[in-house]
Amino acid sequence: MPNLILLHGALGHNDIFTPYVEELSRYFSIHTPLFSGHGDTELPESGITIEKYTQELAVYCEKHNLTDVSIFGHSMGGYVALCYAMKVPDNVKSVITLGTKFDWSEEQARKEAKMLNPEVITEKVPQYAQLLESQHGPQWKELLPAIAELMIDLGKNPPLKNNLGTITVHAQIMVGDKDNMVSIEESLQVYRSLPDAKLAVLPDTKHPMDKVRPNLLLNLIKDFWNLS
Repeated sequence: MPNLILLHGALGHNDIFTPYVEELSRYFSIHTPLFSGHGDTELPESGITIEKYTQELAVYCEKHNLTDVSIFGHSMGGYVALCYAMKVPDNVKSVITLGTKFDWSEEQARKEAKMLNPEVITEKVPQYAQLLESQHGPQWKELLPAIAELMIDLGKNPPLKNNLGTITVHAQIMVGDKDNMVSIEESLQVYRSLPDAKLAVLPDTKHPMDKVRPNLLLNLIKDFWNLS
């Protein structure tokens, strides 16, 4: 069976794909790697960047002997997927991104990073703090500032900027119409910049993966990959 890699977003977890794995397993051999610092994986002492996560994906594919892969990436996972497609085009058959932020600037990244304060989240959004602890253990408090640094680095040097035209894999850029992190406009711009892409706007859909209606997303995935 062809290989499909499902990539979670920053501060996400591969358990977000549970509602999709059974159905997609009818068509693909499914892989759900965790980025370092997430789940039970260690946070690298040297910190994390998009380039590091792209390298982790490359190592995962080599280790599991995965070739001609298709990738679905939510949020940051979609950014990593396109970076990998840019770096190793011969190994990527197609990419779907959902809720991926492409329009990064240093100013905007610093603004986003300020919101990733463990103490503030514990105080103001205790339910989210509990979710982060249940998914990533006590290291979630170290993961937040590491992700903040990743965002700032992305704002300074967004690797996809001015390079989208070189990514020739078949792609579908998807965004929810109620996503408060990612605009339809930036998604449209990326869709137009990619040589072989489709665009899908999901109605009444917010950014978090657990807010996406599985049947809606599965239908769009099946349509893109011509699955019946």
